[in-house]
Amino acid sequence: MIRTRVGYTGGTRKDPTYRQLGDHTEALQIDYDPQVVTYEQLLALFWRSHSPTSAAWSQQYKAAIYVHNDAQKQVALRTKQAEAKRLGKPITTEVLTASTFYRAEDYHQKYRLRNLRELASELRGLYPNEQAFVDSTAAARINGYLGGHGTPEQYQQELPKLGLSEKGLKLLQGYTSFRKRKLP
Repeated sequence: MIRTRVGYTGGTRKDPTYRQLGDHTEALQIDYDPQVVTYEQLLALFWRSHSPTSAAWSQQYKAAIYVHNDAQKQVALRTKQAEAKRLGKPITTEVLTASTFYRAEDYHQKYRLRNLRELASELRGLYPNEQAFVDSTAAARINGYLGGHGTPEQYQQELPKLGLSEKGLKLLQGYTSFRKRKLP
């Protein structure tokens, strides 16, 4: 991933917030390099990361793939059909046309990383403002590793590229799922 942001999409309310969401759904926006990871690979991760046969209990938390073009729609529908076949059950996850994405409030962004204040503080020193922090590749990757995503090999390969000090690297290594330590 190049960067990730959490926010709201799919509804009609202008400038939704967590407390005034209207008919929007909480969503994740991903910027990625298709030379490194394909859209289909992202969808494979998506299908493994949620229960696609469970009915949504609210508009806010429904499972959906928001597509930006016909090519994405075709891949999403094909992988949805394959997932239904694999599970032997109907899939409730929707494939919808993308609409305006509204960034969630800052305190929702990079949630796992923010819970490690010393590490988050070090990263904030590398970026001039909140948007740059949220949009940084390093913050996205660190937040993902803190959430248990990625492989130990990817993690080891990327550690030197994250821009952290020796102290920051030690903090991160102490909290990653690869080392089995729980977050506070």
